[in-house]
Amino acid sequence: MDNPKELKYSKDHEWVKVEGNKATIGITDHAQGKLGDVVFVELPEIDAEYSAHDAIANLESVKAVSEVFSPISGKVIEVNQALEDSPDLINKAAFTEGWIVVLEMSDPGELDQLLAAEEYGKFVEEED
Repeated sequence: MDNPKELKYSKDHEWVKVEGNKATIGITDHAQGKLGDVVFVELPEIDAEYSAHDAIANLESVKAVSEVFSPISGKVIEVNQALEDSPDLINKAAFTEGWIVVLEMSDPGELDQLLAAEEYGKFVEEED
């Protein structure tokens, strides 16, 4: 699957969609493929604050439990409640309905540390 060009990517395989001061975060299609079928998602609390690279959520798959790291710093303003009943949305629609959390960014400058879609694609190729 192609990585949407309008998103930013981390080397931990998270994506970020920026809208004003809000950042929607999820894991990439590549990451969900490596995880296998996601069967449980532990979401963060609303108003919790995280720094870049902090573990922000846990995903349990048939293979393992994996942490989702926040690519940027900010405060949780929304979580994807649909994942509680349908964690497989992460597998089915990693870049759309499978989003995990929305942060209010505390340092938008951190976005400069993230990769563009093409850079992320090359990173994944080199890693595999």
